[in-house]
Amino acid sequence: MSTFLYRLGKSAYSKPWYFLMAWIVILGVVGTLLGINGIQSSSEMKIEGTESQKVLDMLAEELPAAAGGQASVAFTAPDGERLDTPERVALIMKAINDVYNMDYIINPMELAAQAAAAGQAGASGQADAAAQGAALDPTAAADPSNAADPSAAAADQAAAAGQADAAAQAAAAGQTAAAGQAAPYGPLMADGVPVPGVMLSADGSIALFQFQFTVQQTSLPASVPDNVIKAVTEVEQAGSGITAIPSDSLKSTPSIGSTEAIGVAVAAVVLFITLGSIVAAGLPLITALLGVAISVGGAFALSSVIQMNDITPILAVMIGLAVGIDYSLFIVNRQRRLILDEKLSAREAASRAVGTAGSAVFFAGLTVIIALCGMLVIGIGFLSTMALVAAVSVLITVLLALTLLPALLGLVGERICTTKARNKSAAAGNKARHGFSHRWANATVKYRWIIIVLVVLVLGTAAIPVTKMELGIPSGASANLDTPARQSYDVISKGFGEGFNGPLLLVAEPKNESDKISMESLGKLIQELQMHDNVTLVTPMGVNETGDIAIISLIPKTGPTDTETRDLVHDLRDPDSSFASASDVKLGVTGFTAINIDMSSKLSEAFPVYIGIIVILSLIILLLVFRSIIVPIKATVGFILSVLATFGLTTAVYQWGWLHSLFGFDTGGQLLSFMPILVTGILYGLAMDYQVFLVSSMREAYVHGRHGNESVVHGYELASRVVLAAGIIMVSVFAGFIFAPDAMIKQIGFALAFGILIDAFIIRMTLVPAVMSVFGDKAWWLPKWLDRLLPNLDVEGDKLIAKLHAVDSQSNGKK
Repeated sequence: MSTFLYRLGKSAYSKPWYFLMAWIVILGVVGTLLGINGIQSSSEMKIEGTESQKVLDMLAEELPAAAGGQASVAFTAPDGERLDTPERVALIMKAINDVYNMDYIINPMELAAQAAAAGQAGASGQADAAAQGAALDPTAAADPSNAADPSAAAADQAAAAGQADAAAQAAAAGQTAAAGQAAPYGPLMADGVPVPGVMLSADGSIALFQFQFTVQQTSLPASVPDNVIKAVTEVEQAGSGITAIPSDSLKSTPSIGSTEAIGVAVAAVVLFITLGSIVAAGLPLITALLGVAISVGGAFALSSVIQMNDITPILAVMIGLAVGIDYSLFIVNRQRRLILDEKLSAREAASRAVGTAGSAVFFAGLTVIIALCGMLVIGIGFLSTMALVAAVSVLITVLLALTLLPALLGLVGERICTTKARNKSAAAGNKARHGFSHRWANATVKYRWIIIVLVVLVLGTAAIPVTKMELGIPSGASANLDTPARQSYDVISKGFGEGFNGPLLLVAEPKNESDKISMESLGKLIQELQMHDNVTLVTPMGVNETGDIAIISLIPKTGPTDTETRDLVHDLRDPDSSFASASDVKLGVTGFTAINIDMSSKLSEAFPVYIGIIVILSLIILLLVFRSIIVPIKATVGFILSVLATFGLTTAVYQWGWLHSLFGFDTGGQLLSFMPILVTGILYGLAMDYQVFLVSSMREAYVHGRHGNESVVHGYELASRVVLAAGIIMVSVFAGFIFAPDAMIKQIGFALAFGILIDAFIIRMTLVPAVMSVFGDKAWWLPKWLDRLLPNLDVEGDKLIAKLHAVDSQSNGKK
């Protein structure tokens, strides 16, 4: 491998324009495909096989309108004023009509006409449309006297289907349920007629407009939510004092923001300090930015054929920038050291740097790719796509570091080292230059047992909050106070209760598949549901045409991310619950809240499996790279310590709200459900990067004759400067995402930044030399039988160096 990379580096250095033009062509192809296919992304995070997804898939087939996504807009009046004045009602009515007339949005007034037609035509096949249409008016159950009560919808449908005898029972059941609700709200009235889809709070200051799409939000064109927001916010421009606040479900695609530029700027400064010149510092930035452009552009170019989550390209940007800068830094730094310390020409130094440091880059990148691809074993579609896009981003970064970077070095030539740097190196000669890294390494060796105990205690303490970690999808409840998502959540909670932010959709089916849903059993079910301690409102939404599926809307008392709501979902699904037994039906539960609960549960179950995969991979890869038993075990234990501490800190900050003002958010909440798996995979790969670069230097010192603490200190001194710079760059790039507008991006950025901070500086640069000192030369012990079986990967490039020295000796002998 090292010999092949040496030749590749020499070829790229000697013929830079061939390699440069090849990558420019690739970038051009990506740009062309992007222009042809456009950019398509989705907020969908669907997990096939979960209970909520099964119900949703069934609804999409049986009752498509009921399977569509829901959204809401809250209208508020100035303090002390009401919304139900004629002028304000007229403005709200206009906005609502504009929304109902849009494509992809169900108009309950049109379907009400269909319901009437269905009533006249008898069982003409339109009964299901009638039920769906009446169900879309959430004001129906708010007022028992309302003529549009959904119980009446059920009765109409029953009559249309030839079930007139059961219609009265359904109506009575609906009236009974509604009469027991005593909700502090009612329909918004216009000229004595309820405004479809709008509820008014008891004090008249808040109106809630709820509507339904014909498809899930993830399948909507981006223009639809934008047009809805534009239509409802027109009420604010009339000087009416009304404020329109769209719900979180109408939010735009997560964005990165501008703070990541600060991380890149810090990286540029670190590169300049480490490499000593603007020219040298600019090369890693160029390769990283080109890698991001190709990988993210390529992902977007394929987004028309591969469904891609909104977070996927942002993740690729994170990974691409971080590893792109670091991998190029390792190679450029090695070339400069060969020029300054061994007086090689820039061409030879670049070739050897690609052969030695490039070999380590290859295997470091391979560990990241394997860790990311390990997520495919979990079998979650959107997570697999994220992992593959990120893995491709790393692959492109590695290829750029091994081909484009030496080509750029060829264009720069001898200018890679300034005259000042050469003079300083020549003046120093062969004198021993022991700086801070030498003193730090000696200190970790001297006080090794104190350091080991202290690190374990500190990281163990930091990991304690992991036991209380709650996973979910961040909702409006944890959004910043100045965002529409949070304002909408708070206004709805104030006027109607927290549960209205996360309604549940129930599907009732007879336990015996050959039976039908009778209106009597439906009425009993509604009464049982309404008696639950955590239920605010139960709205029957009708029965399908064949009479074997009933749809019910249920509003909990608690919010969508509360533990009590999760418990309610489990109670509803329990086949032995009083709901099912009293009405002889089985219940399915779906809706955005139930989907998030199922997703979190599924990912929580998958996390230990993935950790196991990572541990096994770690042991195998490090065994191959270092040809040692102790080093892989030590590295893996260190990684587990760092990742647990990372999640502990993330829980304390983003769930408990510690130091929230420092990190730019107002309220703690659940952690992103797929964040632990995603972050674990990325952190593992990056942690092994530092392990390879640091410990391979110690092994190199050992192979070249240094033993015990001397090999540890010497290897640490050689590699620590570049590992320190790489760690600072990684932390800076990831930290830039902490202040992104989107809560999900914030959490991922924080976990990656602090994960690298812990692993690079506490584990690799402090704990590793201390533990290596404890074992001494025994750290490199490997059974002879295993030594014969394992291939020699020569990550340090010893075989290449020996071959080059032999060639040099033969050349000198001929002379």
